[in-house]
Amino acid sequence: MISYVRGDATNPQAAGPKIIAHVCNDLGGWGKGFVLAISRRWPEPERDYRDWHRHRAGNDFGLGAVRVVQVRRDIWVANMIGQHGMKTGSAGPPIRYEAVATCLGRLAPEAEALRASVHMPRIGCGLAGGRWERIEPLITEQLSDRGVPVTVYDFD
Repeated sequence: MISYVRGDATNPQAAGPKIIAHVCNDLGGWGKGFVLAISRRWPEPERDYRDWHRHRAGNDFGLGAVRVVQVRRDIWVANMIGQHGMKTGSAGPPIRYEAVATCLGRLAPEAEALRASVHMPRIGCGLAGGRWERIEPLITEQLSDRGVPVTVYDFD
């Protein structure tokens, strides 16, 4: 089950360990959308993402990859590569649903190991151009059905 609340996903409303999940692009670009809210609170996720991209020849950076970065004693940010490029073109919007599903599947054991709940905006539906009716079932299948509590935040 996914809980829906009004509020800011960078200020998760839950007790215990929390992971804030969001979708990143595969080009190394960080500067628009939800990432700005993350960077206003913590420098570590952007720094880690840029370093991960810079050294991509020797690591797993690419569609479907996830990096979980601790920003506080009880909060982590999951940078999930689920977007190919940054603009809608002849191949459609940048969202890659298969990559998002893979990311969420990789996030589940991380959340389980930390005994963390997962918090997010409507991932993939902003600049990535995705449709929530396609994203929501991926979250349910990869996280909720595995017992990971998920809260989705709609920002006012």
